[in-house]
Amino acid sequence: MNIRKNLILLAAFGSLTLSIRAESPNIILILTDDQGWSQRSGLMDPQVAYSGSDYLETPAMDRIANEGMRFTSGYSPAPLCTPTRRSILCGTSAARSGSEFESVWVPAEHLTIPRALKKANAEYQCAHFGKWGEKMISSPEECGYDVSDGHTGNVTGGMADKMKPAHIVDDPKRTDSVTDRTIDFMRQQAKAGKPFYAQVSFYAVHLRIELLEASLKKYEEKGAPDRAYSPGWAGMLGEMDTAIGRILDEVDALGISENTYVIFTTDNGGRGVVPGGDPDQAAPNSPLSGAKHSLLEGGIRVPFLVRGPSIQAGSLCRVPVVGYDFLPTFYELAGGAGQLSGVVDGGSFASLLERPEAGPVKRAAGGIVFSRPRQGNAAIRDGEWKLLADINSERQIQSVQLFKVSRDIAESKDLSSKRQEKAKELRSRLEAFLESHEDPSPTLKKRKGP
Repeated sequence: MNIRKNLILLAAFGSLTLSIRAESPNIILILTDDQGWSQRSGLMDPQVAYSGSDYLETPAMDRIANEGMRFTSGYSPAPLCTPTRRSILCGTSAARSGSEFESVWVPAEHLTIPRALKKANAEYQCAHFGKWGEKMISSPEECGYDVSDGHTGNVTGGMADKMKPAHIVDDPKRTDSVTDRTIDFMRQQAKAGKPFYAQVSFYAVHLRIELLEASLKKYEEKGAPDRAYSPGWAGMLGEMDTAIGRILDEVDALGISENTYVIFTTDNGGRGVVPGGDPDQAAPNSPLSGAKHSLLEGGIRVPFLVRGPSIQAGSLCRVPVVGYDFLPTFYELAGGAGQLSGVVDGGSFASLLERPEAGPVKRAAGGIVFSRPRQGNAAIRDGEWKLLADINSERQIQSVQLFKVSRDIAESKDLSSKRQEKAKELRSRLEAFLESHEDPSPTLKKRKGP
């Protein structure tokens, strides 16, 4: 990180004060919607040949990976969009802040990413463009953002006739307009000389499928996809990638790349079924098991890429990280010191950006906790291991499976009987977290049956 020496002349008591401080970096968080771990052209893991796609074309996403770091075990906080967005905003596990769209958790009453950054440096200007979420209660401005698109959600990005394979429209998924506003904001802050945080929450590749006719023809001419997604879906992803490339180009054009972090991830794993996809092809999330809504790897393991100062180009990190680690990480990168007030379940992975084998991220729960009572599951990931639990509506664990997901990414071998001590240890940690925090999603109280 660059060091800037500022000589500040103060006419107070006739004295001079020399202030030397680290220059606060710009941070751009690119959050896509419903994009699976293997759903880009570059490999997420060089040891897993099928962790990328020969059919998809995502040069901008790949550029972030090639110029920065890939986290092979990056996770969304939840397998559903709004719980993840709430979790990222507040640095909390969805098991604490709500596992469903509806939650009585009020983000404005808690610490948020904009507030943490402004605590580190009051000059930060923060913007949120694109999809905010469903039933978030608080507006972006109430959560500390200076500029936003307001209470936006799935309908804003198009939902009518969502099972049709493709819709040809102008400004599909509002991808270009969201990108235009992001670039305008970046230019304003660069001109003003202020550090900024921009969260760019694209509506793509959530259903419905929207794209330009030229994009649809391009992928139709490529032939059959290599997984059960459609040419229209691939074209929609490609248009979003082009927009991401515009943002990267603007960072370079503004001359701020040496002091700007660009983080790319998504709100949950890919869908299990894509309109127009061939069901005889490999599943959309292959080689992972499961899909959106599930706590199997396909529902929560997602692309997780970071480019920025002091990050070695083409580097790779296998330490598990999660979206609710962003808040403490950004706070540290911004120069924040001391403990953050309020409830924060995540831990900072800032040290991993320079030393990808620095060790595990420190979190109070002793791992990454997931919970989806409505689907009857909870999980914890720690190191090489993942414990997947069947739970009842009160979040009481009924049974468990243990997977060494560092190698068994398809979760095909349950090792709970062979590694009973490890299963017992992780079950104890997961139970402790679930028992000490009530899920604030009121719809769960109405749930009946298993």
